Amino acid sequence: MKSNELDEIDLRLLEALQQDASLSNVALAERVHVSPPTCLRRVKRLREEGWIEAMVAILGRDKLGHGLQAIVEVSLDRQDAAHLDAFEARAVAEAGVQQCWRVSPGPDFVLVVHAPDMAGHLALSQRLFTQDANVRNVKAFFATKRAKFGTQIVLPP
Repeated sequence: MKSNELDEIDLRLLEALQQDASLSNVALAERVHVSPPTCLRRVKRLREEGWIEAMVAILGRDKLGHGLQAIVEVSLDRQDAAHLDAFEARAVAEAGVQQCWRVSPGPDFVLVVHAPDMAGHLALSQRLFTQDANVRNVKAFFATKRAKFGTQIVLPP
């Protein structure tokens, strides 16, 4: 098999890891019907080639006191590369920003932010938006209910 190609075993490994990345190598190997050494070798290759970007734990934000989440649209006055890059760098450096997307058309950025409460969100907003003279418009949508949250990518059959 050439590098950067996926076969049926790779797809089964990726599917199983998307469901539960905490599986031991032995349990993962059993689930996809390969030997543990083959499983370990293939997962290592999938990581090295970038098919697997990260293996993380998704934490219960409410349990950790981060009950306020918002989707925020940000429009800048100047959209040249330097200004877009500067805002993006500030946004990704902010701990309360979980996701930062540069989008088009419409606003320049869409952020997913979290904070413990409204006071925490206000502090984040002042650091990220109010102090930046290039931020023209900010529109926040506060999450009232999470109907679906997933990280899985649909894989080819």
